[in-house]
Amino acid sequence: MNINNVAFERSFGISSQLPPSTMPEVAFAGRSNVGKSSLLNKLFNRKSLAKVSQTPGKTSTINFFTCEGVRFVDLPGYGYAKVSKAEKGRWSELIEGYFNQERDMALVISLIDIRHPASDLDVSMVSFLQETGLPFAVALTKADKISNQQRQRQKAAVKRQLGLDADVPIIACSSAKGVGIDELRKLIAKAVER
Repeated sequence: MNINNVAFERSFGISSQLPPSTMPEVAFAGRSNVGKSSLLNKLFNRKSLAKVSQTPGKTSTINFFTCEGVRFVDLPGYGYAKVSKAEKGRWSELIEGYFNQERDMALVISLIDIRHPASDLDVSMVSFLQETGLPFAVALTKADKISNQQRQRQKAAVKRQLGLDADVPIIACSSAKGVGIDELRKLIAKAVER
């Protein structure tokens, strides 16, 4: 897959607007301040494909991107405190609405900040993925902020905390330094092979 061929498709504010799933989908889910947009931009070698903001919680829609017959889905971040209850409810409806539809799910990438233990919301998301049997991987973001030795310790700690099976990939990555990005691309390419 030539990642340079990625294009923004559309944004959706409520789950009933979502189009039918017509191609394999790779979804990205994580807390509002986990660096999801930055990671997507790094993954596709683009500076502003996904909108990056200094203020967490800016992704308030589901954003669809396509690349050579694969759809990439940027889900709204969860858990940001400084938005209204109504807005949080709408985000929750969007995320749940997306997962409750019949989608051709190739892979869900659950993003977690490597510098901290997984939050309750991260644990809930991974538990949901485990229970539903959806194919998923964990990307530990902001890996450039800690040493290599700390990365290995954190990977092991998060794997234990989430009760991940040995076959669930867990990748330490950094959108700032490019750590783990090639590994993530290979994982995605393998997941969407048909």
